[in-house]
Amino acid sequence: MSPIFSRRNFLALTGGALAVPSVALAANAEDADDDDVPALLDHILLGCNDLDKGIEFVQEGTGVLPAIGGVHPRRGTRNALLSLGERRYLEIIAPDPAQSEIAHFPQIRSMTDPRLIGWAVHPPDISAVANQLRENKVEFTGPADGSRKRPDGRVLNWKTINLADDRHGLLPFFIEWSADSVHPSKDASAKCTLDYFEILSAEPDELASALKRIGLDFPVQRSDKARLHALMSGPKGDLKLTT
Repeated sequence: MSPIFSRRNFLALTGGALAVPSVALAANAEDADDDDVPALLDHILLGCNDLDKGIEFVQEGTGVLPAIGGVHPRRGTRNALLSLGERRYLEIIAPDPAQSEIAHFPQIRSMTDPRLIGWAVHPPDISAVANQLRENKVEFTGPADGSRKRPDGRVLNWKTINLADDRHGLLPFFIEWSADSVHPSKDASAKCTLDYFEILSAEPDELASALKRIGLDFPVQRSDKARLHALMSGPKGDLKLTT
């Protein structure tokens, strides 16, 4: 397996508008050798049409029961969470039966088998991301406010930027967590790790170029089919995830 996207190689956006502060790099120094997972990857999304089914799938593969996260108001979804280490986690996302419209990832209604549908990164300054995307003429929406009430009643808040064309989830969205919100990786079910995460495409150079336009230096692997691919490990064993 070839190493991909070291934390040391996480690019600032072109022109320096999203230069990663030295303090941010220092905070991740302990992960400097973690070359098989993208730098500043925040979470990967596992979609399914039924949350219980998604939870069962992950628990069966890893031996760890994901924790219920809560409902996304006005988004049409609810989730369960599994920590994958420092500032990264798995989000199992499914339709919320109490809401009729799904704002993002509407395809999950028809997904009988859990599979990856996207991923997110946490830049140090989401406003700088927005400015740089405008300069690079990349269409997007946001920064938009989001929130979710946890089972314990605490409310998490964040801002996101979503690309107008995310290549069916191959390109990430950006998330910035509120300073007063506990990152989900801190208290979600633990004991699992993300061993690697990669993007594959029949046109890897073109997709790598698209990633660079949004500020990410990410080597894309060549494959006959475009997809995301990840490997998680837990007490029970390994769980492969793909689109």
